Amino acid sequence: MRTPLPHPDLLERIRAELAAEPSTMEKAMFGVRCFMVNDKLVVGARKNGDLLVRVPAERHDELLDQPGASQSEMGAGRSMGPGWISVAAQALDTDEALAYWVEIALDHNRRITGAQS
Repeated sequence: MRTPLPHPDLLERIRAELAAEPSTMEKAMFGVRCFMVNDKLVVGARKNGDLLVRVPAERHDELLDQPGASQSEMGAGRSMGPGWISVAAQALDTDEALAYWVEIALDHNRRITGAQS
């Protein structure tokens, strides 16, 4: 059985945010439509419209204070650990809100891969 895709609008918005990145790839993983940059996961669109975001572990607690942010889980009750945050769909209702999270993830990606912006 195929996993339902996230809302097409969210996918298109993420694609637009990542359009300038030279090394972007989409991949279905863990029931999430993941967006990879420099072969590392940056963000993922969940079927319920939430956003999975890869963030620096040292900023994890600070970023959990943002509207709609919560500890990401892979299945009920299975924490993904520091550096993985879910952002509720309702908190992504503006392009600015989505851009905020994508930029945090891209900054982290550049730092861990040594890529230039």
